[in-house]
Order: sequence, then structure tokens, then C-alpha cells
Amino acid sequence: MAAKLSSGSGGSKFDLGQNSDMNVTPFVDVMLVLLIIFMVSIPAATVSIKLDLPPAIPPPPGTVVKEPILINIQQNGGLFIGEQVTRLENLPGDLSGVLARDEPGIPPTEQRVYIRADRGVRYGDFMAVMNTLQGNGFYQVALINEDI
Repeated sequence: MAAKLSSGSGGSKFDLGQNSDMNVTPFVDVMLVLLIIFMVSIPAATVSIKLDLPPAIPPPPGTVVKEPILINIQQNGGLFIGEQVTRLENLPGDLSGVLARDEPGIPPTEQRVYIRADRGVRYGDFMAVMNTLQGNGFYQVALINEDI
């Protein structure tokens, strides 16, 4: 506790007068307790999510990187596998043929396929392509929002 020892007002020597200074000790005590509570509770609040990410190992120099298989959806309804024109009904068969020709040892449904759509493509048209691919076993589908 704080006290004024000299008031300078000419009163008796035992007259302490009023102390108008704020006592900050309880305030500091409360802040330290809150700091300790937050320091203890924050590590428990962070939940770690286990992800099985592949290692980021660049290919060795001189390795030829193959171009990915792109499915392009145009705003006017055009559908392309790379540069080859196709239709939604023929997409699984045409895609299987292109993937089998590109990587003969791997089944087509286990290869990654990239989809790129124009900005103005309707959501329903995009989802029709996604549903057709997933309905025929193509589950490794990646979406592209920029040029590769």
C-alpha cells in the first residue's frame, strides 16, 4: 500500500492525508494471471491435422517432365481433352484412351487429370464434367485456376 508521508499542508505530523495515487498492484496481478492462463490454454487449443503429403523432391536434372492431361471447359460448352474435341457423353472413353496412350502401365482411373474452365462457365456445366468423371472412377481430379 502507498501512503503520503509529507503532505506539506502544515497539519500535525501524524496526519497522513488522502492518497489519490492509483494502486496498480492488483491490476498487475490480474494481468499476470490472465497471461499464465492464455499461455497454458493456447497449446491445447491448437489441433494438429495429420496429412499424408508427398515429399517435395524436385526431379533430377535432365528428367523430362510430361505434360499433364488437361480437360478444358469453354464458356460456349466446348469440351476438350488437351487439344482433342470431345463431348460429355464420350468423355470417359476418350479420356481413358488418351491416358492409356500416355501412361500404358498405369490404369487410366488411377492417373491424375486436371480440369481448367473458362471464367464464364456455368457451375452446372462444370459439375456435370466432375460428376461424369467421378461416376466412371476418375477420382484423382485436380482443378486449375491459372496457366501451368
